[in-house]
Amino acid sequence: MLTELAAHDNASDPEPFAGPDHPIRQLTRAVAFGKEWKPEHAERMSTLFNELAPEWSNDHVDATKAAPVRDALQRGDVPMAGNWLEVGSGTGAGARVLDAQVRSLVCTDLSAGMLSHAPDLAPRAQSDASALPFAGGAFDAVLLINMLLFPHEINRVLRPGGTVLWVNTLGDQTPIHLPPADVLDALPGKWAGTTARAGTGFWLTARRA
Repeated sequence: MLTELAAHDNASDPEPFAGPDHPIRQLTRAVAFGKEWKPEHAERMSTLFNELAPEWSNDHVDATKAAPVRDALQRGDVPMAGNWLEVGSGTGAGARVLDAQVRSLVCTDLSAGMLSHAPDLAPRAQSDASALPFAGGAFDAVLLINMLLFPHEINRVLRPGGTVLWVNTLGDQTPIHLPPADVLDALPGKWAGTTARAGTGFWLTARRA
């Protein structure tokens, strides 16, 4: 079941950027729905984002792109007092929003370059999200902003009753994009979600039904 809330007052349409034939869009869908994640995939993505890292904070950490996360914290019924994990944390866009808002936060990213440009707001670990270095059920919430979805691994590290917060900051123009209904379908088992548009993107909170 998916519930759609009214769009936030600041919601606007993104500029055209990445259509359905974008190669990273295709990889995102394939990985979410069972395609094997191979070492060459990880190497290619790590190299790409290491190269992008020096300019990423200037281009991708701003109020418009933070708007979906902020709106989700206000309207998404998320566990603010819980232990959070951000997967694909990049140069810290999520950490900047969650800082002092949640009980604890750990950030992970495949790209060492991205992590090196992130602010010192939370513990950071370089990790392939297909095999996260955490115990099962370790987190109350997992945040993914413009991040590949590894459904079974996210399900593994999330405690029973926990929340997945999925954000695409450019909506359906985000290269790493899945619409809310597809995220719910990709996660193992039955899930219920709430979604809304904010800024130029959208957020989804998902919990096991």
